[in-house]
Amino acid sequence: MRTLIIFLSFITVSSIGFIACSGNISQAEAAPAAALTHDSLVNRGSYLVSTIGCDDCHSPKRMGAHGPEVIPELRLSGFTKGGILPPVDTAAVKKGWALFSPDLTAAVGPWGISYAANITSDVTGIGSWTEMQFIKAIREGKSKGLDNTRRMLPPMPWFNFAKLTDTDLKAIYAFLQSTKPVENAVPAPVPPNEIK
Repeated sequence: MRTLIIFLSFITVSSIGFIACSGNISQAEAAPAAALTHDSLVNRGSYLVSTIGCDDCHSPKRMGAHGPEVIPELRLSGFTKGGILPPVDTAAVKKGWALFSPDLTAAVGPWGISYAANITSDVTGIGSWTEMQFIKAIREGKSKGLDNTRRMLPPMPWFNFAKLTDTDLKAIYAFLQSTKPVENAVPAPVPPNEIK
């Protein structure tokens, strides 16, 4: 009986793996952005932003019944201007710990303090960015998608998002440009030697 259960488990896992690997469209074969309508790009971008975790860091949150919940009117607006962080435990940081603010829009670590950017369509966000700047920011980890700027700081996983297809990056950009603009000038990062 035990052998039969193990055999059936193996067949089930193998079948799931086969189905997952033999999907109709691979990432490399995704439809080019030019073939998609603007609405299709925005819808795809909305899906990607919602599933790859952009809200985790870029959306201010309040504590709800199930933990932190996105504040809808501030969605994707980054660390709130004038927001106050709890005191930083610099001893923990020196021991290699990274710390997050209660709503996850700021992080402290060996790199200093980084604040999640406003990625709404407002000019204090990415409203004035070109698609090329957005793609450069994600592909190369360049702040504001400009040459000769600093790298994006942790915890931004740009090196993972850099693997998205051009179509997916264009879709994310199209969606972000369609968002409600939220005016919020996020503070500049704080270098490690200036943490108080």
